Amino acid sequence: MNSAYMLHTGGYLVRSGFDVFRLNLRDHGPSHHLNRGLFHGALTEEVIAAAARIGEFSEGLPYFILGFSLGGNFALRIAARGRMEDIPGLKRVFAVSPVLDPMKTTLAIDGGFPFYRRYFRKKWQRSLKTKEHLFPDLYRFDGVYAMKTLMEMTDYFVGHHSPFRDARDYFSRYTLLGNALDRLAFPVTILTSEDDPIIPVDDFRDLRNGDGKLTLSIQPRGGHCGFIDPFPFGCWYEPWLVRQTLPDTGKGTR
Repeated sequence: MNSAYMLHTGGYLVRSGFDVFRLNLRDHGPSHHLNRGLFHGALTEEVIAAAARIGEFSEGLPYFILGFSLGGNFALRIAARGRMEDIPGLKRVFAVSPVLDPMKTTLAIDGGFPFYRRYFRKKWQRSLKTKEHLFPDLYRFDGVYAMKTLMEMTDYFVGHHSPFRDARDYFSRYTLLGNALDRLAFPVTILTSEDDPIIPVDDFRDLRNGDGKLTLSIQPRGGHCGFIDPFPFGCWYEPWLVRQTLPDTGKGTR
């Protein structure tokens, strides 16, 4: 994954003394050739398995997971569905602007700012062209490139390349609303904003926190994965993230 906010945050964490492992989800980054199947958002088990394998590399050191947007949704699923004994060293999961209701988010992208719709469509189309090139015996997506919305594309892929009944069934497999985070295997910190144009803030306010492991920070401004600090130019959540890890590393607070 080469999103600017991921690269910038990764660099900041390295400079702050962390070892950083950047995980490419299936068909993200240069990973298309590694599998014949297509990515979809409900691939929970393989991401939990990857998180467990990365935890083994920590060799007893404190280990943290950070996810943005859809990656934040995956990070939350690790905390909700993983097991402490299976992910060595994991102390806390962080999610920045995580998707909670993927159907709402998809519809918001399609019906909102054209910039978001063009960005995600083109990103998905590039991924499909790469997959076509690598596996011409399996995939031909000619008709998909003319589709104008993400929902139209989703309907096509759910119907032709997935085991799900329909888009609603598919999205339900990774929707995190209400009590979905009520019993967590690991402490979770969510950072989101009231002005996120594609993720409704009320969905965060409605999350239940039965075991007390969920910490929610809702900022008035920040957009989607924004939280810009104009001077020095960067994201203000980067030093904030480092401060949040200190109690789990035994270093106290700054």
